[in-house]
Amino acid sequence: MYMYIKKAEKKDLDVLANAAATCFPAAEAASKERIEGRLSVYPDYFWIGRDEFHELVCYAAGPVTKEGTLTDNMYADPSVHDPNGDWQMIFSLCTMPEYRHKGMAALLLQRVISQAEEAGRKGVVLACKEHMIPYYERFGFVNEGLSESKHGGATWYQMRLTFDEDYYLARMFQVSDNPDDNIQAIENAVWNLLC
Repeated sequence: MYMYIKKAEKKDLDVLANAAATCFPAAEAASKERIEGRLSVYPDYFWIGRDEFHELVCYAAGPVTKEGTLTDNMYADPSVHDPNGDWQMIFSLCTMPEYRHKGMAALLLQRVISQAEEAGRKGVVLACKEHMIPYYERFGFVNEGLSESKHGGATWYQMRLTFDEDYYLARMFQVSDNPDDNIQAIENAVWNLLC
């Protein structure tokens, strides 16, 4: 299976809204109107992964801010986005059910991280549920404890990936224990170059 990654466009709105409703509980899922508002303010920070048949596999989205802490007002107010900000926030990392556990979200997250790094950000911040902490730690995120966010009435943990010396040292020696993961990453990188 291959996946190519591109920036979302307004024509992707219905697909993104459907994905949010599929991936998240109703209290947490962004409405179509909220996604539309975010997409109109920071379209360059909506990444979508599609398979070779152009079906949505996964998406990630979030603003860039000067603030290093993810708060509930950020979800509601797209104007918090500052393209010159220090921190890439991730509000959503959503994978369609039929594509889960295949490494696709990992590829998309790596793209978001790489783009934030290339843009000179200080790092990436997200909030996740407790059972997802180990997943994000695999990418170098550090659990900062309970988040200020109470989004959707859930308990969230703030995770931060800082582009510092420790991050760069860890990246120098990062290899998957599973050779198939390394092969899949290479195949997807080639596919993205060709698309």
